[in-house]
Amino acid sequence: MANPMHAERNREPGLKQDDSHVLVINEIFHSIQGESSFSGLPCVFVRLTYCNIRCSYCDTEYAFYEGNEMSVDDILQKVRSYDCKLVEITGGEPLFQPNVHELMKRLCDEEYDVLIETGGSLDVSAVDRRVKKIVDFKCPSSGMMKKNLWKNVDFLQKSDEVKFVIGTREDYDWSKKMMHDFAIEKKCSVLMSVVFGELEPVRLVEWILQDKLGVRFQLQAHKYIWHPAMKGV
Repeated sequence: MANPMHAERNREPGLKQDDSHVLVINEIFHSIQGESSFSGLPCVFVRLTYCNIRCSYCDTEYAFYEGNEMSVDDILQKVRSYDCKLVEITGGEPLFQPNVHELMKRLCDEEYDVLIETGGSLDVSAVDRRVKKIVDFKCPSSGMMKKNLWKNVDFLQKSDEVKFVIGTREDYDWSKKMMHDFAIEKKCSVLMSVVFGELEPVRLVEWILQDKLGVRFQLQAHKYIWHPAMKGV
């Protein structure tokens, strides 16, 4: 199968694809869910290629351009092979490729529990309502704070989750303010985690407890089970 990233200089994946049944896929793998309220559960991950933002702490830069075109039928066949009903669509930025909506719909139609993790910079209003959105709004230390699309809060459901990745005290204080300004806790659950290797988890836990925040603290469990840089886990 040809590598479409060889053509990246001429087009960006997902913008000019004529075939509405094709996605550019970085990897599909079966692992343990390392984050969110589903942490610890077996999960199939479908990682899409390309991202429209560049966070300072990004741990999946390999997904910016590496990938191969796959039909939605072939993706579904691969997902079925793992015999696991929890599926997360991630990236990169999965919403950058419009054809992801067909994939989400078909997974839901086959009664998978579907999660999508998105960076919060692209419109989530068209996401199938059966899909659980995990919206990772970007804090100041990411360098991408200005890319947050706050109207996405209007489309959050109770089953969705908002994530803040905290690298500094400034990030934490900013996140508290955003939670208040947009009444996010009234819309859905809020997750907080640390930038791996930048902030000690105990520090964030202390801040949460001191402020009596009603948020879920989380670690990236996969980075403690396997080497932090390992792919496909």
